[in-house]
Amino acid sequence: GPVKPIVLELTERQHIVSLEKLRADLQPFIDFGFRLALDDFGSGYSSYLYLANLPVSFLKIEGWLVQNMQKDRKVAGIVESLASFARKEGVLTVAEHVEDAETARILLEMGVDFGQGWYFGRPQLV
Repeated sequence: GPVKPIVLELTERQHIVSLEKLRADLQPFIDFGFRLALDDFGSGYSSYLYLANLPVSFLKIEGWLVQNMQKDRKVAGIVESLASFARKEGVLTVAEHVEDAETARILLEMGVDFGQGWYFGRPQLV
């Protein structure tokens, strides 16, 4: 089958001293065909800096947002707005911590592209 690109995940929990240096360090990988995912998006303020300044292909929506969106309309609005923004920017979305069919259905209705979590299966060894 076709070769699938390797996706590098960057989490905002990693301390980044310089976005310019990070961008320069990542560029050879991007040029070679690697793709970049922002992991745990929404867990802190630097997510938006990364999104605005790096060639992001995937946005992984923080699991806390996914787990709490059915209990809190504000949280649901945040998830839906992230999905909408990402779609407009040509960035694919991945919802973390999807644990049941109802959550998967709601995320699909919101326009989230992919889900990750126990509902889909246990983590597997490579």
